[in-house]
Amino acid sequence: MAATYKTEGRIVTNGAAALEALKARATLWDMTLEDDGVSTSLCVWNSRASLCLEGEGGTFKLTSPEERLLRTLQDSVTEMLEGSGLSIQWDKVDEGALAPGLSLMTVVSVSRRSPGYLRVRLEGSDAARFATGSLHFRILIGPRGRAPIWPRTAANGRTVWPEGEDALHKPVYTTIAAEDNWLEFDIFRHQGSPTSDWAESNPVGETVGLMGPGGGGCPEASELLLFGDETAMPAISRMLAVAPGKVKAYLQVSKENLCELASDDRVVPVDNLVEALECCETPSTCHVWFAGHCDAAKAARTCLLARGFGKRDFTAVSYWS
Repeated sequence: MAATYKTEGRIVTNGAAALEALKARATLWDMTLEDDGVSTSLCVWNSRASLCLEGEGGTFKLTSPEERLLRTLQDSVTEMLEGSGLSIQWDKVDEGALAPGLSLMTVVSVSRRSPGYLRVRLEGSDAARFATGSLHFRILIGPRGRAPIWPRTAANGRTVWPEGEDALHKPVYTTIAAEDNWLEFDIFRHQGSPTSDWAESNPVGETVGLMGPGGGGCPEASELLLFGDETAMPAISRMLAVAPGKVKAYLQVSKENLCELASDDRVVPVDNLVEALECCETPSTCHVWFAGHCDAAKAARTCLLARGFGKRDFTAVSYWS
C-alpha cells in the first residue's frame, strides 16, 4: 500500500479500552489484526489503522492511498471509540467538508431499457472512480419537495447525517458504466420502491449524492458461478464483463428484461434460484456468488456451507426482503 495520506489521533486515557474496541471491530468484520510488538493494526479499504499504547492512553495512526479513504477510516475509528465511551483528538479534521467519498452529480437522463428496467445517467467531475474496483455505490436522494442537506464532517471527525424531514434516501446500486464525467446505473421497476418512484418522476436536472465505490468487486477465481434475480442482474452484468476466468450466470429474470444478456451463451434463465443452485455442480475450486431475496440468500448460505464451502469461498447476500 502506497500511503500518501496520513493523520494521527490521541486518546488521553484508557488506551486499553481502545485496544479492546479495535479487537472487537476486527472480530465483527471477520478480519485479522497485525501486532508487531509496538502497535496493533487493522488493514481495511487498502488503508491501515495502527494503535500504539502510550502510558494511560494511546495514539491511532491512519494511513491511506486516498484522502477519501483516510477520512472514511477516521470516521469509522471515531465511531468505534465513541461506542466504547472513548474520545479521540485528531491532528487534522476537515470540519464542515462533505462526507468522505461523497460526490455531487446531476441527473441528465432517464431512459427505458426494457419493461422492467430504467437506466439513469448522471454527470459529475469524478464519475470515473466509480468504474474501477468495487461494483457498487450508495446514492443519496433528497426528500421530495425539499432542498437536500448533505452529510458533512463534524469537528470530531464523525459524519453527521440529516435527520427527520431532511433524512436522505440511501439505496445501493451497481455502476453499469462510467467515464471521466458521467456514470450510468439501472433501476428495476417495482411497486413500493422509493428509488423507482423517484426515477419515474422526471428527476432530470436534480442533484444527487454518490458515495463509494464499495460493497466488493468481482471475485477473483478461476471459475465463477453467479445466481441472481432482477435486482442482482446489473451486478451480474458487470461481473460477466470483467470476470478473469470461466463464468456462468443463472438468472431468475423474465426474457423481456434480460436485455443484452438474452444473447449471452453464459447466461441460463431459471425459474427458482435456490433450486438452480441445489441442482448445480459446484466444484471446490469455484466461487459462488448469489444475490436475491433475503430468504433465498439464507437458503443459499445453508446449501453451500453444507457442501463444505468456507465462508470466503462464496458470497450470498440479500438484495431485498
